[in-house]
Parts: sequence; structure tokens; C-alpha cells
Amino acid sequence: MAATKAKKNTVKSKTVSKTAPAADVEVLKSFYREMLLIRRFEEKAGQLYGMGLIGGFCHLYIGQEAVVTGVTSVQEPQDTVVTSYRDHAHMLACGMDPKGIMAELTGRKDGYSRGKGGSMHMFSLEKNFFGGHGIVGAGTAIGTGLGFSHKYKEDGGVAVAYMGDGASNQGQVAECYNMAALWDLPVLFVIENNQYGMGTSVSRSSAGQLYRRGEGYGIPGEQVDGMDVFAVQDAARQALDYIRSGNGPYILEMMTYRYRGHSMSDPAKYRTKEEVACMKEERDPITAVKDMLQQHDVPEEDIKVIDKEIKDIVNEAAIFAQENPEPPPEDLWTDVLIED
Repeated sequence: MAATKAKKNTVKSKTVSKTAPAADVEVLKSFYREMLLIRRFEEKAGQLYGMGLIGGFCHLYIGQEAVVTGVTSVQEPQDTVVTSYRDHAHMLACGMDPKGIMAELTGRKDGYSRGKGGSMHMFSLEKNFFGGHGIVGAGTAIGTGLGFSHKYKEDGGVAVAYMGDGASNQGQVAECYNMAALWDLPVLFVIENNQYGMGTSVSRSSAGQLYRRGEGYGIPGEQVDGMDVFAVQDAARQALDYIRSGNGPYILEMMTYRYRGHSMSDPAKYRTKEEVACMKEERDPITAVKDMLQQHDVPEEDIKVIDKEIKDIVNEAAIFAQENPEPPPEDLWTDVLIED
């Protein structure tokens, strides 16, 4: 054990940013499709929220699609995932049915939490997705517990625990780093640094570099270009290989950007229109992959076929969610109260 710890402490944190220059066309199509599904789904969710069909809070993932897409692409079936309240994309990436997700958003009986969880609290044991969570930083604690479960069961799985840049300042995150390192737990901590914790710039709220927060515990980390799906995939593959080799936890800080406000109720006046426009025009992860497809001489018609497929999937999910009935009143205590 001591020898392993000594080796771990010599691993240096680093910054990773590189795009695969010769990507396979089918891989490009897959990434384009998956990221486009997330974006179109989130846009539709925003529309339904504006129509009053989605209640409570609703946090959209638009702009950050490359992060979850790249990480998920190198996971194994036995891996588990847990995240925060900006979670619809993670559900889709795990393979959860868009109809069930949208139905949950609108509070319908065939939603993933039977209409009781809403945007922030959906789960799927079948897909090893252990939820989005409204409590800031809660996913890291649950993810550490999932890592303990993987190690206890010796199933070769890794717990992938996502958090935002704001959540990385929570005290429980430091406790999780300590416990995961102490017990060599197979946990990949992913910090989705979208530059703003609610309305506060990360430069005003967080000292130092977030991916280096684990160095005191012997946890290596990397800062990754989170707008580049191939850079994300490469970093996640290396991190997961490191963890599966029995070396304990790893931290990836994904430098990404959200185009919308913190939630649907946030007008995002704390940043300029020029800043957002610049990111959309110069760094959009979906546009980048589409450009690669065109560089590989993929016909525009082939790309339009994918566009239409995604549009149809999202529209069908929205229709299903609006037509699906609400849970009956007698379900109020279902899964909540157990009587002796």
C-alpha cells in the first residue's frame, strides 16, 4: 500500500488540449449525433418551460455537450454515473429514453421518477445512472460511495462523478477527495468548469486551478479543453485506464461554457453578448465536428439525415410528454412511505 501511495504522489497534474486530426467518419457521425441530440433536447425543454409545461427549476446543458459525450464514449458498461442538477445530457448520454426524460420534466406518470422528481432528480438503475441532485456537490459524495461499492464488489467498474466549478468549493468535495485517495477508490471526478457558478465568474470565486485541488491527497488531475470532444475522450480514456489499474481516483477539469443562464430564470446579465457570441462562433463543439465531417467529404445530405432524425426523436419525446397523463393522486405516497 505504501509503495502504491508513493507512486501516486509522483503523478503530476497537467493541461490537455488536442484534437484527433484523423478521426474516423463513423466516430464523427456518432459524436455529431449524440451532441446534437443533447442540444436539440435541451432547446425543446427550454421551449416547454417557457410554455409553463415544466415546473420548478430547469438547468440547460447547451454548449457543454462535448464533455459528457467524450467521457461516456470510453466508459465500460459496469461504470456508474452521478451528476448535479444540470443533468438531462448525462441521462441521454447514458442511453436513457428521451421520452421518459421529457415525461419526467413535465411531471408525468411514465417519467423516470414517475413524475415526482422533475428536472433535478431522475434515476435509472438499468443504465447505472444514479441521478442528478439539487444539492450542490452532493453527487461527489454519492459518487465516492459508488466507488466504494465497485471496489467492494470487485466488478471492475468506475464511478464517474460530475460537479460544477461552483460545487468544487464545497467542503464535502474535499472530504470525498480524502476518502477516495485514502481507500484507493475507483472514482473519476469530473469538474465541468463552465466559467460561472450561478452568476459569479470562477475567477472571482475560486483560488488556484481546480484540477490541482487533489494534489495534497496524491490525486492526479488534468485540465482539458472541454469544447473539444476528442480532447475530452483522450483525457477520459487515460484517466479511466489509470483508475482501472488500481491507482485510485483521478480529477478532470473540463474547461467548457454554457450558452444559457444558470437556470431558465437567469437572464445572464453578468456577461456580455459579445462573450457568448464569440464562444458560439469560434468554439462550438457541434459545429467543430460538423466541420470535420465536411472536411472528410461527407455529403451535406448525409448530415441533414442526422439532423432530421434528431429533430424527430425530440419532437416525439415532447408530444409523448404532453400526452402522457399525470400521476394519479393515490401515487402520492408511492416510493415514499413504507407501512409496517
